[in-house]
Amino acid sequence: MILIITHKTDFTADFVVNKLNQREISYKRLNCEDIYKKNFEIKFNPDFTYSILDEKEFKSVWFRRTRLPLITGLSKEEQVYLLTETESLFKNIFSSLDANWVSAPSAVYEAENKVLQMKTARKLGFTIPPTIITNSREELKNFFKECNGDIILKPISQTKIHHNKAPAFIFTNPVPQQFIQDIEQYDLTPSIFQENVEKEYELRITVVGNDVFSAKVDSQKDPETKSDWRKMKLRFERAEVPIEVQNMCLGLIKELRLQFGAIDMIKTPDGNYVFLEINPNGQWAWIEDQTGHKISDSIIRQLTK
Repeated sequence: MILIITHKTDFTADFVVNKLNQREISYKRLNCEDIYKKNFEIKFNPDFTYSILDEKEFKSVWFRRTRLPLITGLSKEEQVYLLTETESLFKNIFSSLDANWVSAPSAVYEAENKVLQMKTARKLGFTIPPTIITNSREELKNFFKECNGDIILKPISQTKIHHNKAPAFIFTNPVPQQFIQDIEQYDLTPSIFQENVEKEYELRITVVGNDVFSAKVDSQKDPETKSDWRKMKLRFERAEVPIEVQNMCLGLIKELRLQFGAIDMIKTPDGNYVFLEINPNGQWAWIEDQTGHKISDSIIRQLTK
């Protein structure tokens, strides 16, 4: 039996669920926002036992997404307390299940650390852009000068915010000269600054176990997407990458204790491959649709092995 940990609007999970249904593979789906509407228990009497969605044992767990429930009718302080306890409940449950995880939540949370990603990637031989995270205006001015006035700015973690009750995205953007000139007017909040690497195209390399699926997107064909291809719905196509790059991607996944990872890279005009970041739980269904890469089949193999 497979347990899928996700939420109701996770369309990537839907993509795999449809295939599981077609193949008559048994699974249970835990939509985390419904945790208090579903049955769960953990017991020590005297042995450790559990029951989730009326199942007492799961062979594999696919950890996709969590979402906290909506709690109403209480004060803000009471809501914060209950949501914090709910998040702790998830972590307690997840760390207690002995199963084949894709991937273990503890590894996913650790691998989301951008600094750890870059340290690990560099150790494995990846090229990474010159990077600085600082609250020193003077250091940032020096960095800007060292990079010949061509740097970008991106979030450390959160790329989505809610603005006027609607989701909005924080993209990677170039840092203008005017900002550096007026820098004394600003406080430097936590952000990643990097040298702007010249691109031939961008790569999304999806790794599942020992399988590597490479896709590319021509982000440079439109001025709007030069710094971030996510600003428009560009089409991806299959790509060939050198075997040494594939092996480094496999090594990165193993070093971070993951079974899955979506790696973003740049192919430069002079043929170099530059590591940007890894999303340990990134989306991929649209890539499968556009390229024909059998990513979902690989995930199902990981969950049924």
